[in-house]
Amino acid sequence: MNRLPEKDLPPGRHQLLKEHLMTEIRQNEQAPRRRNPWLRPAIAAAAVATAAAVAFVLLPSSGGDVSAQPPSRATVALLEDLALAAEHEDSPDAIRDDQWVYVDAKVSYSSSGEGKKTEIPPLHRFESWHSVDGTRAGLYRETGRGQWRGEADPKPGEVAYELSTNYRHLSTLPTDADKMYDWLHEVAPKYSGQETDQAMFVLVGDLIREAIVPPEVSAALYRAVAKIPGVTVVEDVVDAAGRSGVAIARKDPDNPSRDEWIFDRKTHAFLGERSVATSDWSGGVKKGDVTSNTAILSRAVVDKAGQRP
Repeated sequence: MNRLPEKDLPPGRHQLLKEHLMTEIRQNEQAPRRRNPWLRPAIAAAAVATAAAVAFVLLPSSGGDVSAQPPSRATVALLEDLALAAEHEDSPDAIRDDQWVYVDAKVSYSSSGEGKKTEIPPLHRFESWHSVDGTRAGLYRETGRGQWRGEADPKPGEVAYELSTNYRHLSTLPTDADKMYDWLHEVAPKYSGQETDQAMFVLVGDLIREAIVPPEVSAALYRAVAKIPGVTVVEDVVDAAGRSGVAIARKDPDNPSRDEWIFDRKTHAFLGERSVATSDWSGGVKKGDVTSNTAILSRAVVDKAGQRP
């Protein structure tokens, strides 16, 4: 029986983990460098689990490269279609630093603990407001949890600045596929206990899910993913909002789960992501169960935190 992986968190839980991890680093300059919450944090695990109201089990890293096949021609072709569609997306007009990126999502995430049955609650609404330049604390609303403030993003030169998802930082990322691949290869492992290819894949998933990404940067991300071994296509996927699509996926080498990014089959618009159990877990999770589910309903630029389009 496999143990439970802990990366079953929607955007709000990722943000909460991020805040507590950054607090630990500020309190102890000698602590290990922060790993983004999507990359299975090793530091402050107990405090983070309590704060996020999610108990999880950390699986040991494989400690080496995954023996995986290069993406198939069909996978590369789909990623190129995604890149071409991204290049034709509209950019926000004259977006200002004092504005906010609003994301409206429908989410569900599993929670578990040693000796406890894994619970997968009903889908519910999650909203976030992230400042365009990352200098102001974000705002979050979640059904059943209420509203809370986050923290500002790290400043240039600070730990984890490279992982910032604010629009201004994303606008500085490479627009060339090879340079983007090199950037991901350099940045992702610094904040992850996973092997490099999985760390890169999960980082891209975080960037495309929780932010508005400039079209040329988004296209470079998809083309860079086409170079990551182990990336595959999963047909006939349904997201948390009931929308059918096709997924770009990768099996997690350290945990019994598969990460999937779901796209509309015709427009190639990003719909959301989910994690699927690839074998039975302790706690009652069966192979094929969806343990984490996020559907992006809308994104927009607004003038105030708390404002809806």
